Amino acid sequence: MIIFEVILALILAGAFVHFQLIKRKNNYEASLLAQHINTSEEMKRTLAMGLYLRFKTETGDNPPNYSSTYIKQDPFMFEHFVAEVIEKAKGGSTWVSPSSGDFGVDFEHTTEEGLFLGQVKCYLNDVPFDPIALIHSNMVKMGAKGGYVITTSSFTPAAKQYAEGLGIELIDGVRLVELWLSGLVNVEQEIKKLLPEYV
Repeated sequence: MIIFEVILALILAGAFVHFQLIKRKNNYEASLLAQHINTSEEMKRTLAMGLYLRFKTETGDNPPNYSSTYIKQDPFMFEHFVAEVIEKAKGGSTWVSPSSGDFGVDFEHTTEEGLFLGQVKCYLNDVPFDPIALIHSNMVKMGAKGGYVITTSSFTPAAKQYAEGLGIELIDGVRLVELWLSGLVNVEQEIKKLLPEYV
């Protein structure tokens, strides 16, 4: 009987130690995952800020002299950049409207579902509801299926509330970076399909 109790005690002690080791390993893995997610979110926010600096309008008599390492383009090129991101990430085709007389439509996105209209804002501050109202007006006028308002920053609470139920996707800087990265993966997959012997 004593031998049975000793064996049972050893089995229980072994099970407890095993449980503690597994728990410690799971906690460590969860910690690594949380750290990765936070780092990933931080990276996306940093890239969003970089997009703002890349495309923002420089004002004043003495604009900054950026390093040759940086890419610096004017805000109109931001419209082309975003249209390309949308096309690569969501499929279909895009057309960027002229810089003047576009009535608030910076690009058109045509998919199998129909026409989507987009407006882009290279903003430092959160975007108010006005661009959403303008793109919605154009959607109604042109019979578009939906629309996008895309920014390097984010949206005010009033803008988010205004957009509800209008068929307009609000894409903030972090989401824009996600679509950009997703589009790059899509292009890579297309290249692999075309050239499987080189991959």
